[in-house]
Amino acid sequence: MSETKKLYYEDVYQKEFTATVQECRELKDGYGIILDQTAFYPEGGGQPCDLGTINDIPVTDVQEEGEVIVHHTEKAIEVGQEIKGKIDWERRFDLMQQHSGEHIVSGLIHEAYGYNNVGFHMGSDVITVDLSGVLTEKQLQEIEEETNRKIWENTAVEVFYPSEEELETLSYRSKKELTGQVRLVRFQGSDLCACCGTHVTHTGEIGAVKILTVENFREGVRVTMICGKRVLDYLNMVNDQNHQISVKLSAKTEETAAAVERLQDENFRLKGKLMHMVDELSETEAQRYEDAGSVLAFHEGLEADQVRKMADAIMQKCSGCCAVFSRNEDGSYKYAMGELNGDLRQFTKDMNAALNGRGGGKPFFVQGSVKATEEEIRQFFRQ
Repeated sequence: MSETKKLYYEDVYQKEFTATVQECRELKDGYGIILDQTAFYPEGGGQPCDLGTINDIPVTDVQEEGEVIVHHTEKAIEVGQEIKGKIDWERRFDLMQQHSGEHIVSGLIHEAYGYNNVGFHMGSDVITVDLSGVLTEKQLQEIEEETNRKIWENTAVEVFYPSEEELETLSYRSKKELTGQVRLVRFQGSDLCACCGTHVTHTGEIGAVKILTVENFREGVRVTMICGKRVLDYLNMVNDQNHQISVKLSAKTEETAAAVERLQDENFRLKGKLMHMVDELSETEAQRYEDAGSVLAFHEGLEADQVRKMADAIMQKCSGCCAVFSRNEDGSYKYAMGELNGDLRQFTKDMNAALNGRGGGKPFFVQGSVKATEEEIRQFFRQ
């Protein structure tokens, strides 16, 4: 069988094509269609495959096997039949934008810091790039700015196949040792890299690049980024979120950060005031139950730490066992229970079993939660 002609290398913008079926293989999950020529790019070089249709039959996967390209479909197509193929152009162009943008970013990083792109994944939402060295957010911001300057220069992207002699004179990026014919992609002033993927023909078609996150990964960093229309979609999402925040906080969209900071300060102040009130309440309750023996108390709206503080305060005064419960939003109860010089381990075990609870702690002081009503809790303590 002859080699599949790769139309996507002849014209990366070809959306439809005709071809002849050379083979139809039965696969575990459908059929593998081999054509004499195709515009469908197979998975490779970190780039996902094209999707689309052959004679209106969905193409679910495309893989290169030796010299032929196999199109995965759910239905068989007769050998010798002439077909019409259509690629999902929106997906293809998105992948071209992502791949081309990544090349410029990786090339500029390599030029500025000498770091290599040692891992690359082009996902449906973001691109992930693993670098061999550490970069700060500020350094990546500078790379992002330079990348977008290169994009807006709208220079031509060059794809060429140098001879072995020419290849030896060129300095280019490659993740592995290459043999045979090498395909190089040049982004003027930013990158020269061995690559089998599809790319835009002019950098301006990338539109823009946005670096989203950076985190330490192995010996270097892992960077996530987006390009092209994904940047616009991201900015629209962020703008919508910011607009909603501005409405809720009655602030201008350009002043939401300051409004959130004021809200945090007010929240911190109110939490401090609340903590002081809970401390006063705990002291009042402790005095109330002084020498009262064992105490079972219920209080609304307390956090776990506040329940603990109140139980501890009462325990110091009541001369018995003290149990404090506070209801959660889902109807369950958090609790803290203590007894000076006591051993509550068996009692706690029995209570958790009876009231669908969990928790533990020291022999004389335990914390946890139960999924029971107030009446069920009171009934258990009456036993």
